[in-house]
Amino acid sequence: MLQDEFSEIIALIQQARQTALQAVNTELINLYWQVGEYISRRIASAKWGEKMVDELARYITRNHPELKGFNRRGLYRMKQFYNTYAASNLLPAQIQPAKKSEEKTTEIVSSAMTQLDRKDIRDSILAKVSWTHHLVLLSRAKSEEERVFYLRLCIKEKYSVKQLERQINSSVYERVMLARESQHQSLKVLQQDVTDVFKDSYVFEFLNLPEPHSEGVLQKALINQMKSFILELGGDFLFMGEEYKLQVGNSDFFVDLLFYHRGLQCLVAIELKADKFRPEHLGQLNFYLEALDRDVRKANENPSIGILLCKDKDVEVVEYALSRNLSPALVSEYRTQLPDKTLLQKNLHKLFEAILNDSN
Repeated sequence: MLQDEFSEIIALIQQARQTALQAVNTELINLYWQVGEYISRRIASAKWGEKMVDELARYITRNHPELKGFNRRGLYRMKQFYNTYAASNLLPAQIQPAKKSEEKTTEIVSSAMTQLDRKDIRDSILAKVSWTHHLVLLSRAKSEEERVFYLRLCIKEKYSVKQLERQINSSVYERVMLARESQHQSLKVLQQDVTDVFKDSYVFEFLNLPEPHSEGVLQKALINQMKSFILELGGDFLFMGEEYKLQVGNSDFFVDLLFYHRGLQCLVAIELKADKFRPEHLGQLNFYLEALDRDVRKANENPSIGILLCKDKDVEVVEYALSRNLSPALVSEYRTQLPDKTLLQKNLHKLFEAILNDSN
């Protein structure tokens, strides 16, 4: 059938895109390593002071505004990345730090670019996950052993960033350490089948589905249908993005769905949770709202609001998150123009039932 032949072409296209994505990620991780090494060596040799990093960030911003991610924070993250793994046995022997006698020879090398060209981590395990994965590991892992454990786990299970954070939040490493026999078996498994991390495949806990199901397909369906439902509520909702990234300190966070409400003139963040309602869910959403108000909201706009949607096996819970600084009049206006909770609960139930039936 022609359809089968066409499907083969689509498969070739998707595989090529996947390969290209992996190649770009490898080059990006290698570049950040080289930049981090350059900065670290310059500071360690007293050729640069800390202020030189600020100067470099300003120079890049001023002369090459098209280059993103090389602000002061980004450059120090690259330095931290290099310093964290420079002596690690995760790297090939030829790029381990030089011994003291070798360091003198290195200083004689005529150009900095020649030094950078000798440092290549493209074939190392570090290049097999995304930069965002590394940022999570650098900020969340408490020891080298924990960091390596989650790094290998990401590669073995092809975890997305959100799934990695979920594993850290559930203290998988600590639980494995407490069960010695399980630990040895788990680490043995983690050494096998090290592949790319870009094809997310794990049980989508949100829907309590059995294996095998693709998180990417199910989550995309969930996000798309929820987005469509919100947009159908009226012309006041404008879609701004899904997995909308917020940068707070050295960590990146992601809002499931972000809208702008024209009538209320404010940002509306929507978070979906895979279990029953817990107070900390609202705490997390309020944290997102503070970040949105600080970094995204414009001066003429009202404080951001949040909608929390929780779904377990039997109950749908909808809660609003409103700034404590809102006046009673503005709170009343918000509640008047926002979707009714009961309506959201009913449609949330229908949405999950539809996705669950389509997946079986």
